Amino acid sequence: MPGYANEAGWKSETERPAFTAKNRLRFLRDYQKRAVQALQDAVAEGQSRFLFEMATGTGKTLTAAAVIKLFLRTGNAQRVLFLVDRLELEDQANKAFVAYLKNDYTSVIYKERRDEWRKAEIVVTTVQSLLFNDKYQRLFSPTDFDLVISDEAHRSIGGNARAVFEYFVGYKLGLTATPKDYLKQFDSKKSNTRDPRELERRLLLDTYRTFGCESGEPTFRYSLLDGVREGFLVNPLVVDARSDITTQLLSEKGYAVAVADDDGKEATESFYQKDFEKKFFSEATNRLFCETFMRNALRDPVSGEIGKSIVFAVSQNHAAKLTQIFNELADAFFPGKYQSDFTVQVTSLIPEAQQFTINFANNKLLGSANFEENYRTSKARVCVTVGMMTTGYDCPDILNLAMMRPIFSPQDFVQIKGRGTRKHDFLELLFDPVMKQQLGKQEKTRFKLFDFFANCEYFEEKFNYDEVLKLPQPQSGEKPELPPLPPSGAFQYGGADTLAAFGEHQIGERGMKIDRMFFNKFEEQAQGDTALKTLVENAQWDQAADYVHRHLFDKPKEFFSLETLRRAAGVDRHLSLRELLEKVFGLIPGFKSKDELLEVEFQKLLLDLSPDELEQHADAIIALKNYFKAYATDGHLRYIIDNGQFTDLNVNANFNMADFKAVPAAWRNRIPEYVKNYLPLDQFK
Repeated sequence: MPGYANEAGWKSETERPAFTAKNRLRFLRDYQKRAVQALQDAVAEGQSRFLFEMATGTGKTLTAAAVIKLFLRTGNAQRVLFLVDRLELEDQANKAFVAYLKNDYTSVIYKERRDEWRKAEIVVTTVQSLLFNDKYQRLFSPTDFDLVISDEAHRSIGGNARAVFEYFVGYKLGLTATPKDYLKQFDSKKSNTRDPRELERRLLLDTYRTFGCESGEPTFRYSLLDGVREGFLVNPLVVDARSDITTQLLSEKGYAVAVADDDGKEATESFYQKDFEKKFFSEATNRLFCETFMRNALRDPVSGEIGKSIVFAVSQNHAAKLTQIFNELADAFFPGKYQSDFTVQVTSLIPEAQQFTINFANNKLLGSANFEENYRTSKARVCVTVGMMTTGYDCPDILNLAMMRPIFSPQDFVQIKGRGTRKHDFLELLFDPVMKQQLGKQEKTRFKLFDFFANCEYFEEKFNYDEVLKLPQPQSGEKPELPPLPPSGAFQYGGADTLAAFGEHQIGERGMKIDRMFFNKFEEQAQGDTALKTLVENAQWDQAADYVHRHLFDKPKEFFSLETLRRAAGVDRHLSLRELLEKVFGLIPGFKSKDELLEVEFQKLLLDLSPDELEQHADAIIALKNYFKAYATDGHLRYIIDNGQFTDLNVNANFNMADFKAVPAAWRNRIPEYVKNYLPLDQFK
């Protein structure tokens, strides 16, 4: 919207949010600006290939639009090619570019404008479209595009697709949501081609090399934890649910079945999690999965129905089974509300499956407003898929994800988890002002990640979750009689199945251990810097602080700062740069919490008192401490005390009139004076 800054709605701070929403104005966030700046710095250094590693939900497409506009506006590019590897991403990207850049440039999908694409500045296409019959060589010149952007770069330039990417000359930008760190502990020397992580490792390492990042450091990085810390993303509540059957499938011995060997003697055949719904089938287990989900899924905060959910199945046949079970359960849980339209199968063999994904995101899959007339949320609540909705699918109001299959690919795991990390305001689709006022704020603060196959545990070595989830051991006792194995080599379990273990673990602000390694990275860099080490050893704190600000802080690759390091360290107060360096170089064992620091400071105050004063006020020590801590940490209380507005204490929740009266009169001014003279209050913010 040209000239938005001159509009009255923008000039008024109270009207600005509504004005921004109404006119669909989009502004780059600080980290997106840093990404663009990092690319500009790389160009200045003579580089022509760049890689942005940004977590799902952090706006890679908007950032790409900013880069496109920068290149076109500065004349560094006349036309841009945006490559994707799936049809739904093609349409999604083009719609985004039209929305963001329509006032300046034209964006088209190649297959829809085969004869007119040269009239557009931005061409979006699947790499498969250009590969077909070597179309990219027959119909295009290597100089047709001055900037080529590869979305989900680890996949869209894999295999034969690399030829398309390399055919065009000019600048190359890759976008990926998969951190290379997720494979950092993979031992390539001990790998083999059967290890499911081997392909992932090769693809990721190859991606980094392709974009000129042989060191493993992207041009710019913004992680999931960064997004959570800064309030743009949410972390999952992991639901670890395992049945008697899956516990055995997950164990080292597997699920053993009696067979006869070539000599006719009794032997055993073992099945493992990889065999589920491929060679090992259990209707009872599938039903248990669905029942557990229905009873524990997060509900929509407006309508109270099951929150919008995506379930990931092993195969299309498995997806069909789960869809049927879910619809049967929905009829029992919500009589008369659904007619086999609670759950929809969204797989490649289903007609209109692609449209289903769009309708689900737009809250009109099989209808809407099923529970609340003025709340436009999708009637269908669950989509069961195999791979169609794992990557690039943007549906921010997802509240539940369920992995009803084992996952062996780190990339798949990251992408599946990423479907739920976006924030959402549920009141956006409520068109009842009275109900809006009654409900109050209803924003998405978490989502549930149902894990029925210990996938979080499988990736513990990469993800380093805060708690190691131990496999429940099969119950001891007599060895059960093993059922015979069918001649086909597959096994159909016909018995019952029950939950063996169920637990919920909220991933908090500190995130996973892999995320908290951010502080360790800073420690390694600082400890390895000989100039900084010398300054610290000589106690030249001012010079050391200046050195850190100039050489280590606010760099695009890691973007270290006092605030990001404080959060990574899990400290509940401001840190001084000196404290940080003292910890890094081992001069202090750790950081004191806010309360621990207040205790130390209060003890210093008491040390200034004579024995007679201590004895005189012995009964008031607790009251004095409460007053000391409250005054040091509560700016509003300081204002009340310093301005003598004591009646306001009657409505001050943190430190009220009763608390104040408990403080001996002689100390009511003495403590504020001590705090002002001896305590740097910034450290308690």
